[in-house]
Amino acid sequence: MFLKSVWSVKIAMNTSFSRVAKRSLSFSGRASVGDLAAKDGELRVFIVAGEVSGDIIASRFMNSLQSLSPFPVRFAGVGGLMMSHQGLNSLFPMEDIAVMGIWELLPHLSTLRVRLKKAVESALTFEPHVVLTVDSKGFSFRFLKQLRARYGLLHRVTTPQHFHYVAPSFWAWKGGESRLKGLSEFVDHIFCILPFEAEVCRSNGLAATFVGHPTLEDVLELKINKCVDEWRVQGDGEEFRRNYGISSGSTIISVLPGSRLQEVTRMLPIFSRTMKLLSHREDLTAVIHVAPNKHVHNYITNAVHDWPVSIVLVPGGSPCMKYNSFSASRVALCTSGTVAVELQLARLPCVVAYRAHILTEWFIRYKAKIDYISLPNIVLDSSVIPEALFGGCTPSQLAPLLMDLMHDESLRQKQISAAETLFGLLDPLRRVSGNSTPTETAPSMIAASLVFNS
Repeated sequence: MFLKSVWSVKIAMNTSFSRVAKRSLSFSGRASVGDLAAKDGELRVFIVAGEVSGDIIASRFMNSLQSLSPFPVRFAGVGGLMMSHQGLNSLFPMEDIAVMGIWELLPHLSTLRVRLKKAVESALTFEPHVVLTVDSKGFSFRFLKQLRARYGLLHRVTTPQHFHYVAPSFWAWKGGESRLKGLSEFVDHIFCILPFEAEVCRSNGLAATFVGHPTLEDVLELKINKCVDEWRVQGDGEEFRRNYGISSGSTIISVLPGSRLQEVTRMLPIFSRTMKLLSHREDLTAVIHVAPNKHVHNYITNAVHDWPVSIVLVPGGSPCMKYNSFSASRVALCTSGTVAVELQLARLPCVVAYRAHILTEWFIRYKAKIDYISLPNIVLDSSVIPEALFGGCTPSQLAPLLMDLMHDESLRQKQISAAETLFGLLDPLRRVSGNSTPTETAPSMIAASLVFNS
């Protein structure tokens, strides 16, 4: 439990944190969460996460809240493996709601409706003091809206406070900000992970706090293992090679096809054909990172038998193993997502790729108002990381981008140098205090403290 060792003093004593925490905490007329927990002798939290990244965020929040609360904390809701380690018995498999896209949703609508109804009914029965949803805005916001409506019909005197962790990407879409106004009807507070989100949320009537990007917690977790230097994770690449029997002459490429089955089935074949093109010029080992999702695991295990290069499968769930593999790698090829930030943390140059259903791609082209898809490029407002998107995401496009990154030191240094600026922006307390060194305040601890003291 790394957070317990990091946090040996009360969070309120941190003056920089106080400047962050006192923003937008107003629930007038309600008893505080701490008072309700004191009255009942326990703190009840209903929590929902719908994908692997959300499962990690939620599990860290659960750990932080338990370390803060003087009362026993009881959880109910929906989550994955990491949340189960914190005591959650999920209502149903998290993978049932791990669907992303527009047209991709259609085959799953019936299942999603059934799961939504079950989650709402379970929350009403559980009578939580707090409800927290993490990312997965399609399911999360429908759940929170229906739950708030049901409480209204039941004329409950006390209703739980609703928190949502990870703001929707309103900044990416034409008309996106206008959609924030309606969220305040069923979301009481939102925890933002990007530096420009909270102010816009507040200007649209939605209480919000920038708590920092979840990837920062990888540093805090691995610090106990002496693996880090400021906002950077330096794994043990030599140990990784020894453990997996990879020769020193083989060039390692980290391959990260995604965490949802629908994206992995679309991206992995493209990545395989890319490796085939590269194998004619390099002695390669592809290290494929497998998300802790049983459907993804089964698919990748069956799909890699005919890969054109040597492969190593790295299971998800171990940050130290993940960063050891990154340190052993020369470059990475990844599907767009949180992993692009993790690769910056490891200072591993990468290429970001993305494909979706053809109609979803058309919708994105028509509605998107940003030039980039990877978070580092978006935050820095610069094409630091090469992106191969939609029709341009082909093996013939990806292979030369990777070759350039493997051999052109100036291109590699461009990404490595940008990382320091990126993490200075993603650390909320560093932005408030101006301190040049990373804080040991975990984003999940900031969020948990805001919840408990609300």
